[in-house]
This record gives sequence, C-alpha cells and structure tokens, in this order.
Amino acid sequence: MNAVPQRVHDAVSRAREVTDHPVLEHLARVGLVAYGVLHVLIGWLTFRIAWFLQPGTEDADQTGALQTVADTPGGQVLLWLIGLGMLALALWQAGEVLRWWTGLLRPGHRLRTAVVCTKCAAKAVVYAVLGGTALFFAAGVRYQADERFQQLTDDALEIPGGSTLVGAVGVGVVAVGVYVLVRGVTGKFMRDVDLDATPDRWEPLIQRVGTVGYVAKGIAFTVSGGLLVYAAATRDVSTATGLDGAMNAIGAVPTGQWLLTAVAAGFLAFGGYALVRARFPDRDPAT
Repeated sequence: MNAVPQRVHDAVSRAREVTDHPVLEHLARVGLVAYGVLHVLIGWLTFRIAWFLQPGTEDADQTGALQTVADTPGGQVLLWLIGLGMLALALWQAGEVLRWWTGLLRPGHRLRTAVVCTKCAAKAVVYAVLGGTALFFAAGVRYQADERFQQLTDDALEIPGGSTLVGAVGVGVVAVGVYVLVRGVTGKFMRDVDLDATPDRWEPLIQRVGTVGYVAKGIAFTVSGGLLVYAAATRDVSTATGLDGAMNAIGAVPTGQWLLTAVAAGFLAFGGYALVRARFPDRDPAT
C-alpha cells in the first residue's frame, strides 16, 4: 500500500474509532428515541387534524412536532436533548459509510457497497437536518417548514430550468416514498433491529408495527413528491408544502378523514418501531 492510500486508510480508521465509541452509541440511541417521539407527535397532530381541527391550523410535520415539544413544561431542555441526540445519530449513521467504504476497492462489491454507503449518507443528512432544526427551536428560533419549503419551491421556479429542477426533486421524493413503502411491505426494515438480542415473542409484533409505519410513511412521502411534481407542471406552489401539504391533500379527498386517521396510526406505529430500534439497534445495514 503506497503512502497516500495508507494515509487515507489511517484517517478513516481514526474516524471509525470516534463513530464506534460507546459514548456516541448511547447518544445515538437518544437520537433514535427522539426520532421515534417525533413520529409519534406527527401521528398525534395528524389525528387531531383529522378529527378536531380545521386543516391548516396545525402543522403535521417535523416543525409541528418540535413546536409541540417546545410548548410543554421543560420543552427547551427536551429540545436540546432531541437536537444533540439527532446530531449524534447522524454522526453514528455516517460511521456506517466508514465501516463499508473499503468495499468500493473490490470490483465485485462496488455496486452493493455504493448503494449501502449512499443510503447511510442520506440518512445521516436527514438526521442532521432534524437535529439542527431541533437546536434552532431550543435556541428560540421558530419557522414553519411548510412555508419555507413553499418559498424555496417558488424561488426555484423563477430560475431558468427551475420547473425541470423542481420536477426532478419531486420525482426523487416519490422514489424515496416508493422505496420506503416497498421496504415496509417486504419487511426489510427488520434488518435495522438486532433480532438476536430481541425476545423471540416480540419479533412478529415488531414486524407488524414496522410494516404499518413504513407503509404510512411511504404513502405520505409519495403524495408529497407528487404535489411537488404538480407544482412544477402548473407553477402553482400552493400545495408544495412538504409533509404537511401531503397530509392536507390526503384529508381533502373523499373519506379523507378516515385516510388521515390511518396515516396517523401509521406514524404512531413508525414511532413505536423507532423506539424498539433504539433498544435493539443493529449496525449492519449491508446484510
């Protein structure tokens, strides 16, 4: 091994020592708990919108969930814990890239390794954004994710080729939604749970709860991406409001109240699955 690859290998090894540290693992579990709680809150907000509130009066998304935490006694402290836990989870997830990157050096493993590393990096970005948003809320900075998303979409449509860009992003979000949906239907999400450490009698329940959660989340993401594609095609950004827009769109169709109730139950289920994963995490996404 020549000097440059050796230095890269040594740097990666030192970074892995950080991401594999037991303290970071414990903090990452706090992040997984926070991730689960956020989905439970989104489910609760969606249920409230379906049965008790007028559409648009409350945000059924991550910022709505964080605002709910902020309004509770001790909410500021909880927001700091959520933010730091989510950032630790992002770093922990990024460590998976370091764990598997050497597969890129082996021709027979490059494609599989690239897929795994891409998924891990994408999850790390999502967790980091959620963590950063929680810390903004903890510091007293408030903003509405749906309004910000709508403004970004509107700005993007004003630049040359903006419609194509927004449409491509929408298609990408739809693809993520389909991926999440398929992951739920096939049960592949169970790979993220350490089944060897989980009581055998829990496994069927975890799979059922996780399936409901992933399917609901996949549907919400698919609708959100579809609304973005619609905004690109019509240049009407009124529905391009991210997850909250998807919830309002689902609620607006016939029997929307019951559909929203089902989606709410799904997000509650996903939150429960995330809490189980926090208790029994598996750091082997390549299997």
